[in-house]
Amino acid sequence: MPSQSIVDRSRMLGLWDTTGLWANLGISLLLPVAAAFALLPGRPLSVTVLAIVVGAVIGATLLGLGAAAGAREGVPAMVLMRGLFGRRISALPTVFNVVQCVGWATFEIMIIGSVAARALDAPFWPFALAAGVLATMMAVRPLGAIRLLARYLVWVALAVVAYLFVRVLSHPVPPPAGPGTASFWSAVDVVIALPVSWFPLAADYTRHVRGARTAFAGTAVGYGAATIAFFLLGVLALAAYGRSGLDVIDALLAVPLGVVAVLVLLVVEVDEAFANIYSTAESTRNLTARVDRRVLAVAVGILSTLLALAFDVTAYEPFLFLIGAVFVPLIGVFLVAYHLPRSRWDVSDTAPARPALLLPWAAGFAAFQLTLPTQLTSTGAGWTTWWAQRQQDLGIDPANGWSASLVGLAVAGALTTLILLPAQLRRRSGRLP
Repeated sequence: MPSQSIVDRSRMLGLWDTTGLWANLGISLLLPVAAAFALLPGRPLSVTVLAIVVGAVIGATLLGLGAAAGAREGVPAMVLMRGLFGRRISALPTVFNVVQCVGWATFEIMIIGSVAARALDAPFWPFALAAGVLATMMAVRPLGAIRLLARYLVWVALAVVAYLFVRVLSHPVPPPAGPGTASFWSAVDVVIALPVSWFPLAADYTRHVRGARTAFAGTAVGYGAATIAFFLLGVLALAAYGRSGLDVIDALLAVPLGVVAVLVLLVVEVDEAFANIYSTAESTRNLTARVDRRVLAVAVGILSTLLALAFDVTAYEPFLFLIGAVFVPLIGVFLVAYHLPRSRWDVSDTAPARPALLLPWAAGFAAFQLTLPTQLTSTGAGWTTWWAQRQQDLGIDPANGWSASLVGLAVAGALTTLILLPAQLRRRSGRLP
């Protein structure tokens, strides 16, 4: 039976709603922009397409498993972490997630404002302000926003995406060119990163889904399909319309009626900012349930909007990727611990601490960084230089082409199994209660 939720337990979302919600959350201009880093220059386009499909399937499956746990337990994502680490230690991933969500909400508002200003040759701030206000209003009434996204806006976005695909496919598509990446698995890793970044947020929404299987299928199919479609759109747009000095946004704007299509996608993009604002408020409730979620949502929305208006958030992007590297091995720890035989996943205020599980999380993070150091500074100093030196000490080639996500997941999952399995075996044999 699901654990008792500390928040609204409305089970309003079925398979259609869940699939539409996650498909809509996957409709983001960040995905085609990221596609530039998944290109495999000098190799057939089919190889890049295969890397996109493989990465989307792996990432969406991991996301779906987290979504299913949220539906089964009926609690927000960071409250779900109580069963992994205990009530007090769950504050650690909660703090990381709050920082990540505020950063991504800021980044989304900045993207909407800057792309709209570029498309219309207008000032940045009115569009950023409007995006922040609208996203905050949606976060105050999340269930209504989810139904609107899942049932209506997703169809508008799909019509625009279909039009863009028709236009880019009607244009000659040469083999991929540009810097891209050097190995197949590095390209896969770029794609995995996008759905995996939603794992710490998934249960915030799927706790309202009617069943775990519905949550898994709707989330994995919805976000996986959107990931494949938008990465392919970015690759094809660059190949068909990209010219020297143009990025993916410029290539999309070069499509006939591309300005209109991009502006429609920007309207849909507001749901990304809404999701991060809402999940920041929900995560904060794991630290203190006394503050009204709506008050928290308004406060986070105002903060994210002010940050987008005041700072060059692109300088913050490397730190966001570092936060993402923190959560990839956490997924490995969570999935192994959650699916090992157990009597109950304790998400109560008295959930006992399990500090031993911090070890596989830290080891997975180290393995991720040794495989592919995330850059903390634009100059390459500090963190990146230190990890690069550790690679040299261990004889690891930074261009090894391995998937940092899969390495981090494997190390974290294997160590978690080694820590938890002996107790499970003793429990089965009757030596433990």
